[in-house]
Amino acid sequence: MSAPAERPAPTRRWAYSTNGLTRRPLLEAISCIAEAGYQGVELLADAPHWTPSAETDVTWRGHERGCTPSELKRALSDHGLWVSSVNANTAMLCWPRWMPETVFEPALSHPDKHVRSRRLELAYRAMAWASEVGAPRVSVTSGRCPGGCPPEEGLKYFADSLATLCERATELNIDLSVEYEPGLLVERWRELHALIERVNHPRLGANLDLGHARCAGEDPVEAIQGLSGKIWSVHVEDILAHKHYHLIPGEGDLNLQAALDALDKAQYIGPLTVELYTYADAPLGGDIEALQSAYRHLTERLT
Repeated sequence: MSAPAERPAPTRRWAYSTNGLTRRPLLEAISCIAEAGYQGVELLADAPHWTPSAETDVTWRGHERGCTPSELKRALSDHGLWVSSVNANTAMLCWPRWMPETVFEPALSHPDKHVRSRRLELAYRAMAWASEVGAPRVSVTSGRCPGGCPPEEGLKYFADSLATLCERATELNIDLSVEYEPGLLVERWRELHALIERVNHPRLGANLDLGHARCAGEDPVEAIQGLSGKIWSVHVEDILAHKHYHLIPGEGDLNLQAALDALDKAQYIGPLTVELYTYADAPLGGDIEALQSAYRHLTERLT
């Protein structure tokens, strides 16, 4: 009896996150992404590309109001781009200027219910925006583990928040993904796996950042295997020496080929989104050079 034929590897679909182009208006960022050859875009649900109210639209870093959903959909259609996800991980729009200590606050795991409710409202609005512009999913994070709140308690608050968001996701017919990150309450794939099982909702899955797995001391291949079947989307960048600094693919020591092979073996068919926010403020067009260099490396040097 002959061996069964191997299934062909899924076609890779490359997108780029607009959080790597935050010095540019959203419509310009979309145009740059399309011109570089990407097929999709991840939309940043945070300032300066999105804010949920007119009060903040003209105040954050002096940026003018972003585009309307209809303008955005028209631009996406004109450039032939699909939306990989809406990235609602950060909440810089809540603060007068960028500060690393507050980038994830107000958090969905915060012990103060009023703080959590504020972030839930932001997430609701980001999800509504995602549905309006045709995004299939929204990504969120846990936030940090603040002093005075044991991790177990924070995880309970976060799980409760996710359960609430999953119900809204069902109403909007979109998925919800959680991204783990070093230094946050949920910072490893096993923690995320346990959280997904705890909430136990079909809309909930992972936004797996390959670099975050590497920075957490994990093998990204093991993370892919462990979360297989619950990976809704993937972030791609390179990492050097476990330091949490997103590099252009090919400039670090993360074995991206092994990770891509593992995703193929797991029959992952979702988007692969390059996330290079570390180049957003690079001088002399460095943000554009980064997105172009990443696409060339990923499509020409990896199989």
